[in-house]
Amino acid sequence: MGADMVPDIEVVHLGGNESFRAWSHGYPYKTVRWHRHPEYEIHLVTATTGKFFVGDYIGTFVPGNLVMIGPNLAHNWVSELPGIETVKQRCLVLQFPSALALNIIKIFPELRYLRRLLKESHSGLLFEPETGLLAQPLMQELTEAHGFRRVQLFLTLIELLSRDAGRKRLASSEYISEPDVFATSKIDLALRYISKNFSNELHEPDLAALTGQSVSAFSRAFHKHTGMTFVSYINHLRIKSSCELLTNGRLSITDICFKVGFNNVSNFNRQFLLQKGMSPSKFRAYDEIKISNYNKA
Repeated sequence: MGADMVPDIEVVHLGGNESFRAWSHGYPYKTVRWHRHPEYEIHLVTATTGKFFVGDYIGTFVPGNLVMIGPNLAHNWVSELPGIETVKQRCLVLQFPSALALNIIKIFPELRYLRRLLKESHSGLLFEPETGLLAQPLMQELTEAHGFRRVQLFLTLIELLSRDAGRKRLASSEYISEPDVFATSKIDLALRYISKNFSNELHEPDLAALTGQSVSAFSRAFHKHTGMTFVSYINHLRIKSSCELLTNGRLSITDICFKVGFNNVSNFNRQFLLQKGMSPSKFRAYDEIKISNYNKA
């Protein structure tokens, strides 16, 4: 693993009722790989020790390791565990798009000092252990918080990080996360557009035109940076959105099919089966069983 390896791209999908993503995962886990994404990330290790990689920086982490990653900066944390041991929660993660941070500063000029934190994070930032200790309960609560409390915790966390005068930049100034930065920015533009419009009819030539590329060049670049074809990527987002609708509300499966962007139910059922291994109706039935068992507990 290193600067000479092309990082995978992680698709960070925000639900319709959230402006940022707060979650946790164990180890091993699918995102534990050399990867990047256009969103900012705040990453706190809660268990295990090992090596972490940010750009061309290599360091050793322990619980309490708190790092902020800027857009498209490649990174990975690799735990050192004996044998086939697994950990239920290895880290807490918060991911938010650049537009969110910039809009907050635009709306609240009192927070313009946060620009420095955002700019420095493009090289990766390692915070003092004391900051990690204070951040952990905030990030833990964020994984379950809703409404105003969620926004309050987010702003409190960002404020905490901005006050850490001992934070350390990680990647060197010479490091370039991608040799084709310009092409990357074009694909990120397309990804942002798709994320906002995947429920509408989308055509690859239109997205190629949006990025100023030929269809063939766009198709190659898109597959390189997402690991999927244009159609597969859109279907992935539509099925992910349909899962949220199946578990949150009582829309019929037909209504959900058209709401997420499919133009016929048979194709929706086929794509859902390919991705989830079951039909939409069975997925909803399993979810209802889970809720029923939870309420009985």
